[in-house]
Amino acid sequence: MNDDATKRLLDLNRQFYQTFAKQFSATRMRLQPGVRRVLEGIPSESDILDLGCGNGELARELARREHRGSYAGLDFSPGLLGAASETPLPDNFRFFRADLASPDWDTDISAAVYSVVLAFAVFHHLPSAGLRRAVLRQARARLAPSGRLIHSEWQFLDSPRLRARIQPWESIGLSPADLDPGDYLLDWRSGGSGLRYIHYFSEEELAALADETGFRVVESFRADGENGQLGLYQVWERQQT
Repeated sequence: MNDDATKRLLDLNRQFYQTFAKQFSATRMRLQPGVRRVLEGIPSESDILDLGCGNGELARELARREHRGSYAGLDFSPGLLGAASETPLPDNFRFFRADLASPDWDTDISAAVYSVVLAFAVFHHLPSAGLRRAVLRQARARLAPSGRLIHSEWQFLDSPRLRARIQPWESIGLSPADLDPGDYLLDWRSGGSGLRYIHYFSEEELAALADETGFRVVESFRADGENGQLGLYQVWERQQT
């Protein structure tokens, strides 16, 4: 993917989450089953970095569980961060505005080390393999030596209903030749019409990405949505160098 296409897709997604922050938040007031399964395995004393924390529902659930470790939630959307900050949380919970597409996204947390990095439905919004590798390497640098990165990727191609929402690239002035394999444009139909860039990950692609960025895949499972198959969850372990 060339730099111009990357920039245009980043701008598209930024605009989407600014325009539809309220509508998107309304659809995310309950944690997905796969996220709840992940939380069951995180010790209460773990220090957590949550990439793409959205409206803070995950943080609220951790607070309800009386999580004792620190929590740092990052998101670029002022609307979603505003929703996240509406509920008072313990002093060990903090939110930061940060755009993962910016090289300095981890500035506010650069002195911190975490035992767990979470990224639910985040990496598939980052256009270009180069950007995804850069973000993952920075996330790895924030992990303790025995730390784990746990993420989920939307498996929308496995649903005929969601496949019907794929839109042609020409609708935003791009052609398929501008994109990478696995790149798609999907529409949004709640409270208005919008478009989002999403990358479809296979398990093989994720295994290669983990290896390239200093991780090892230790667990994969499916959950959520139709037949419990629309979310691909993986646990990555930080490899020692």
